[in-house]
Amino acid sequence: MTRSLRAGRKRPWAAPAPPPPEVRGGRQTLAEEVLIVLVLSLLASAVYSIIDLATAPVSGVSVAVYPVAPFATQLAQIVFALAPVYLILHFARRTAEPVEDFGLGLSHFGSDVAFGLVLAVVVATVGLGFYFGAVALGINRFVNPAPPLHHWWTVPVLILGAIEAGLLEEIVVVGYLVTRLQQLAVAGAVAVCASALLRASYHLYQGWGGFAGNLALGLFFGAIFLRWRRTWPLVVAHAIIDTLAGLGYILFHTHLPGG
Repeated sequence: MTRSLRAGRKRPWAAPAPPPPEVRGGRQTLAEEVLIVLVLSLLASAVYSIIDLATAPVSGVSVAVYPVAPFATQLAQIVFALAPVYLILHFARRTAEPVEDFGLGLSHFGSDVAFGLVLAVVVATVGLGFYFGAVALGINRFVNPAPPLHHWWTVPVLILGAIEAGLLEEIVVVGYLVTRLQQLAVAGAVAVCASALLRASYHLYQGWGGFAGNLALGLFFGAIFLRWRRTWPLVVAHAIIDTLAGLGYILFHTHLPGG
């Protein structure tokens, strides 16, 4: 092993990563691919969230992240929700693109996990205060982030759902979308803004607080990806945050506004 390779493995965050390489095929084909992935993943959620916000009240209203459904249904929804991630990997394999282009390389996975833990602490600390403030101001609905309570599978489904959300949102909205927009000659900062706007839009079902908070989160995560092109820390942070939110609700729901 050469000295440069050892240095690269020890310092995965030492320097900004280069922009993604161009891919084979015309811009129209690449743009159509992006549209297909988004329509089959989170663009529809954004549209439904906008409609929901426009047609239902916000103040004093509760919304649930998980449906009231049996274990088999919960599990099936988690599995099928990951189809767009598989589609991205399929497209990459067909064009012989390395997954590293989307920040999904595993060579520094230990460092990615550690960084994800730090991000989770920072985002959870800031986000919790922002969320309760938005609910108190009446600009956000109270969100139930846990599966149906009092089942043996409540916590396992919560953890699996948190992992699914982390994989789907961070791979599609950050790792994939920002990379593809840059390959379509969109400036990195503009790509990050588009990614953050999409993230904020499909959280509009929560209210304006959810929109603003996720817009800020999207800009933060997008800037991190743009600098180091690592998606796994974002996936880890997202999964931990969602898990903690659900566990907090399970433990303290009787003391919360929507409990």
